[in-house]
Amino acid sequence: MTVDINAPYKTRVKQALSDPHLGVALTRGTDRLVNGRVTSMTAVDGERVRDEVRQMKEHTLRHLPEYLEQLEQNLIANGVVVHWAKDGTEAARIVREIGLQNSVESVVKSKSMATEEIHLNHALEEVGMTVVETDLGEYIIQINGEIPSHIVAPVIHKRLEDVAQIFQEKMDMPPTLDPEALCSAARVRLRKDFFGAQMGVSGCNFAIAESGTICIVTNEGNGRMVSTMPRIYVVLMGIEKVVPTVEDGMLQLQALTRSATGQQFSVYCSMSSGPRRPGHPDGPEQMHVVLMDNGRISMIERDYAEALLCIRCGACLNVCPVYQEIGGHAYGSTYSGPIGAVITPLLSPELAMAKDLPHATTLCGACRDACPVKIDLPRMLVDLRADLVKENAGNKAEHLGIQAFVKMAGSRQLYEQGGKLASLGSNVLANLSGGNIKFMPPPLNGWTQHRDFPPFAKKSFREWWGERQTLRNRDQ
Repeated sequence: MTVDINAPYKTRVKQALSDPHLGVALTRGTDRLVNGRVTSMTAVDGERVRDEVRQMKEHTLRHLPEYLEQLEQNLIANGVVVHWAKDGTEAARIVREIGLQNSVESVVKSKSMATEEIHLNHALEEVGMTVVETDLGEYIIQINGEIPSHIVAPVIHKRLEDVAQIFQEKMDMPPTLDPEALCSAARVRLRKDFFGAQMGVSGCNFAIAESGTICIVTNEGNGRMVSTMPRIYVVLMGIEKVVPTVEDGMLQLQALTRSATGQQFSVYCSMSSGPRRPGHPDGPEQMHVVLMDNGRISMIERDYAEALLCIRCGACLNVCPVYQEIGGHAYGSTYSGPIGAVITPLLSPELAMAKDLPHATTLCGACRDACPVKIDLPRMLVDLRADLVKENAGNKAEHLGIQAFVKMAGSRQLYEQGGKLASLGSNVLANLSGGNIKFMPPPLNGWTQHRDFPPFAKKSFREWWGERQTLRNRDQ
């Protein structure tokens, strides 16, 4: 069953849980990634790496304006055109205008969560440009009309059998479960797109301020082709992706690859410091970098700056028991899992637009333990819940219920009467069910749909204690 990302949250969750194959695919993918991360991080002093990366990222955020200015100056010195975008709409407009001014008809993209965040593909296609995702996972979901379900592994929700079926339907490929054959078929198609594209677009894993260098990390080599083969290369990066020095970039790269895929080092780390120089045979004629805010400064102002330490490794998704059950599409947004439950509401124009996501968690802390920069995601999820209550954006029935309980708990008479009513009613229902309660009316049926409800004690502790004291006094 396909999850309708435009449906209400509870509907998306039900659709995900109804998919008989989703759990199998997620278990296969996340188990492999979790085991790889543990092995890779224990091969070095993992705690030291986590501490050092966090310290570096915290330092960078504290001095963000200075490092962004330094990055801009060095990019310009390298021949790069730098653009600033306040929000996603402005960022998409900038990239679209670059394409239109250069008569671009075909665009190839390297995997980028930032471009997914602002729905850049749709913005370019609206003006007649053809956009092709060149990361294999992104390519598969693009031809199948889906969005990514994981930060690192966008097609993690599909089994090999599902991918083979997509290739048969969308590419007229003969039936096969041979991964090498499937990859070869995609490679042949994509090679034509690389040679025919006039513009390449990528995200940015990190940008080095001291040298004006953009770095993208891949395992397929497509990032290097996107950044060098077309005559125009455009980078869209969130402003939090800047790092001060080359050494800082290599430190972050070590944490990223080990936490994301369990590799000690990625296959490719492509670095671009500007357009093709005179006399050089390779490289783009133009290079543009779009520095995008899109709610990130607001996150700092609202005391959620810690979420900007994220290096987009996806480790928190892989260990999250909620994500492992419902997958990424049930979150209904670009970013899923624990980090998505935090940043999606904060990047939304209004916090209430994604009010369900801070509740899509068990608060077990596994995400915090796996995070390579030790982001305290459980704390921020609790803080977001509190903010939703302050903005009156929480569940109205739940809010009224808690208010009623507070009033009752503040009065001994009301509390005792409420307890007696609960005991009487629950025991009547239990007798009708022949034991524990099998059914309760809404909204309490959310419990009994999945488990029995034990009835309240026939005597309260206060009543029992009073009877005990009476007997003791009489015996004396």
